[in-house]
Amino acid sequence: MTTTFITGANKGLGFEAARRLIEFGHHVIVGARDPERGRLAADRIGARFVQIDVTNDDSVARAAEDISAHEGHIDVLVNNAGIVGAHLPPHELTGTHALEVFDTNVFGAVRVTHAFVPLLRRSAHPSVINVSSGLGSFGLTHDPDRIESKVNAPLYSASKSALTMLTMQYAKGLPDIRFNAVDPGYTATDLNGNSGHQTVEEGTDAIVALAMEDARARTGRVVDRAGDVPW
Repeated sequence: MTTTFITGANKGLGFEAARRLIEFGHHVIVGARDPERGRLAADRIGARFVQIDVTNDDSVARAAEDISAHEGHIDVLVNNAGIVGAHLPPHELTGTHALEVFDTNVFGAVRVTHAFVPLLRRSAHPSVINVSSGLGSFGLTHDPDRIESKVNAPLYSASKSALTMLTMQYAKGLPDIRFNAVDPGYTATDLNGNSGHQTVEEGTDAIVALAMEDARARTGRVVDRAGDVPW
């Protein structure tokens, strides 16, 4: 049975990915910062809950220790936890605002990856999936026919660009683990006030596909539910 750990899995894309992967036979560990919400979410779908705050080194270390003691390894790590940050005009954004967004969306993925590589290396076919965004794609944000070109979200977009490049660098530096990034697409979640045109099921198609793909699949990709995303 494939063991999968998903951060930020108490709602939205993380929760839906957890629900679907359980249906496909995965043993899913729901990671969430809030213990009450995390346990409720895990109980709803028959998952196990592990508390994790991706912005806190000690919390991340405790989560890894918990999983090491119970499951002993993980096969798939989904770095899904993310925030939009302050809704402000670009000229009002400060370094403090930037640190807040990057601390979760980028540095959080680094913290979790660092702590979980030993658990991943106990798997025969380890995989890391980083949930990025088309808003971090130079190709999509310059395409006038795409909604990504019409959204102005400097810090969120920049953090997702950084996360995608981070994914590519991990793929090069750790060839024994597959690292890929996902663009869920414009999906109705709390992050966008449920304004997205996709359902959460559609938004998790690429996450689920990567989590279930053959161990011989390529590393260092950016994909959405239709295929490769221009970077």
